[in-house]
Amino acid sequence: MFEKQVKIPECEEMKRVMPMPERLAVVKAERDRLVEDVIAGRSDKMLVIVGPCSAHAEKPVLEYVERLGKLNEKLKDKLVIVPRIYTNKPRTKGVGYKGMFSQPDPGKAEDIVKGIYAIRELNIRAIEVSGLTAADEMLYPENYDYVDDLLSYVAVGARSCENQMHRLVSSGVGVSVGIKNPMGGSLPVLLNSIYAAQSGQVFKFNGWQVKTSGNPYAHAILRGAVDGYGNDIPNFHYETVMQVAEGYAKSGLKNPAIIIDANHSNSGKKCRQQIRICEEVMQNRLYDGDFKKIVKGFMLESFLVEGNQKEDVVFGKSITDPCLGWEDTERLLTDIADKV
Repeated sequence: MFEKQVKIPECEEMKRVMPMPERLAVVKAERDRLVEDVIAGRSDKMLVIVGPCSAHAEKPVLEYVERLGKLNEKLKDKLVIVPRIYTNKPRTKGVGYKGMFSQPDPGKAEDIVKGIYAIRELNIRAIEVSGLTAADEMLYPENYDYVDDLLSYVAVGARSCENQMHRLVSSGVGVSVGIKNPMGGSLPVLLNSIYAAQSGQVFKFNGWQVKTSGNPYAHAILRGAVDGYGNDIPNFHYETVMQVAEGYAKSGLKNPAIIIDANHSNSGKKCRQQIRICEEVMQNRLYDGDFKKIVKGFMLESFLVEGNQKEDVVFGKSITDPCLGWEDTERLLTDIADKV
């Protein structure tokens, strides 16, 4: 039984109250194009989506993103850096911290209206301090409209890639969408999800019948898999990547592209393993031209302080999955840029 608590304002009302400044909208349009050019192969740069597992507090996220903006200035000839500002968090058991959208104050009760204001303010301020527009996970498709004017990249998670609504909404998203392989690791399911997102669709969305033309920049993210016994199965290795490349070739999908998620089941959530994984992938790019052509970048989990904590005590330390610390992140991104 549902208990109605608070009426949530419509997304257009939220945007009127807290609009995206026009000068920042110009920045976003250029950033959207940079990401799309990498996915489509019009640019030889690599895309790196990097940041905390969850954006649980404004101040440390802004400090992190400001540092990332300065690093981007040094590496922008080789990398397109997109900060992770993840404000919706999936929970395996359905309980726990669900992200700033639902809980703007971790440890306190859900306050979704406050959360929507909080994530809009965070994203706008992040662009102001860094010149970078962000990525977020589309955990709840009906929430996407609250931030569609702010983001340059959208991810569909492993638990969501088989969901029909996520596939349909991805077909109408106006920026690049990375779709993760399902938890079980099925590559045909992943490619089917991308096919649906690249296709035009008609469906009901937020009270309207809508029509989309398909998103040609929908692409694959390999994040590893989990077998029936709970064991992690990495899928960033050469053999699996080339299987996906072969699947792309047979399917006729547009803009074949793979992003390697170096954490999650690829690393067993051992954050420092991300360094080793990136090194192996970059070596494979040097080894094989076809591998290099399809692997367009990385998704990394990183914050100011390495590791994680249960409560928000240490400034800039994750309260969800462990993250790489800033110093290692800076070295890793510089190393990736040197090998592009």
